[in-house]
Amino acid sequence: MREDEETRTKKEHESQQEQETEGPKKKNKKRKKDKANTTIDEQPEPELEPERVKAKVQFIPEQPNKAPPLVGYFPSIYKPDVDHPDEEMRPKVRVYRNMNEKKNRTGRMELVVSPRDSSVDYVGTSYSGEAMAPQFCHYAVGVLDRNTQTLKIVPIAANKIFRLEPRVRGSDVADKDAGKGEISAEVQANMKAMLDTRYGTKKSLRQSKKMHALNKENDPESQKDLALKMKSVKINKEALESTTSDTVLNVPPYDANATTPQQAYPLDKIILKGEWDFVQDIFNHVSAGSEVISDAYPSFVCNRIHKLREIQDDVEKQTLASIFSYITHLVKFKDQHSMDGGASAKQHRIPKILHQKFLTSFSDAESKRLSDDKIHLLISYVLVLTLHADDFRTNPTDIAKDLRMSEFKLRDHFEKLGCKLLREKNMLYATLPVPLQFPKAIQRRRR
Repeated sequence: MREDEETRTKKEHESQQEQETEGPKKKNKKRKKDKANTTIDEQPEPELEPERVKAKVQFIPEQPNKAPPLVGYFPSIYKPDVDHPDEEMRPKVRVYRNMNEKKNRTGRMELVVSPRDSSVDYVGTSYSGEAMAPQFCHYAVGVLDRNTQTLKIVPIAANKIFRLEPRVRGSDVADKDAGKGEISAEVQANMKAMLDTRYGTKKSLRQSKKMHALNKENDPESQKDLALKMKSVKINKEALESTTSDTVLNVPPYDANATTPQQAYPLDKIILKGEWDFVQDIFNHVSAGSEVISDAYPSFVCNRIHKLREIQDDVEKQTLASIFSYITHLVKFKDQHSMDGGASAKQHRIPKILHQKFLTSFSDAESKRLSDDKIHLLISYVLVLTLHADDFRTNPTDIAKDLRMSEFKLRDHFEKLGCKLLREKNMLYATLPVPLQFPKAIQRRRR
């Protein structure tokens, strides 16, 4: 019995040892299997090699008959749905180009993208913002055609990439941005004058002074104490009567009791004190020894330029030259406001201070054309100045040609000024006797 128990205990002990030795072996086998499974699952997929294409590069230059492509990008989060199945829901793309050749803005372009479901437009321009920065490289678009194995490179329009900024539809923001880069003419003139005075040549400085004199207007400082000065002025009844008679007679300011022709129509009443500085162009030409262009001046002035070279006194020469310049501005002003002479006086530049005086004296605010009464008054001013220029004995042939009138019609104007017409050696001359005697109005009696 004891032997049987001993044999049993031995067998149980051996079986336990076998289980202890087999246990870790089985566990090791399971771990190996798990490792094998994990290594098989975690193996990376083989990378696909990129397809290599052998293509011919073809550069397409800009063609005048075809519009080059435009490139625009959105700095915002907006992404246009170009592939929308409904065409009406796709964004609308428009391109604008300025064709105004007068202002030299033919190169301006504008790209506008309008989403259908929004009230915001995305606008990019070639004349403002990022596109105005200096370009140090050229841009182009490449298109690969796999069928023909060609890579076409096309330059971008105006070498600009449009930055499409959001703008509320219907607002005037675009107009304001378009004017940011522009400078007014007055600011440009001031900048140019400043550069001429600092770095310009003598010729450019002289031209700058002339332009400043032409653009000069009435000084507002001289009118500050005008109200106080007017209170201290005594009313002269004779002067009032003369002004009323001036309007009736339609003649320049005059003195009926003058003893000399020079005092009958005073020159300082026609060319005011502040206007003498703006009628020095002919005097400067003659002083510099340059020739006077016949197309720029009336024939009356061109036929008498030789008088200026014969005069030795500078004051007398300057006065006569100023009279010639004033006659020129009056004749050109008449041509600018008439149908037959507008083309000849289109390029003529009248100083602003004179132009304002001519507008207030000879024109009407309602219409651009001069009325008959104003034209007669302007002609009277011209004829009085011709009398001063010819020492009050003038031949009306050339001034009649400048005023585009016949000599017969011009005789009536001379007579209304108090002049007398004399004929010597088949030549007609107008003189001014003193004291002035104006023709009386003839009243016809009724039967």
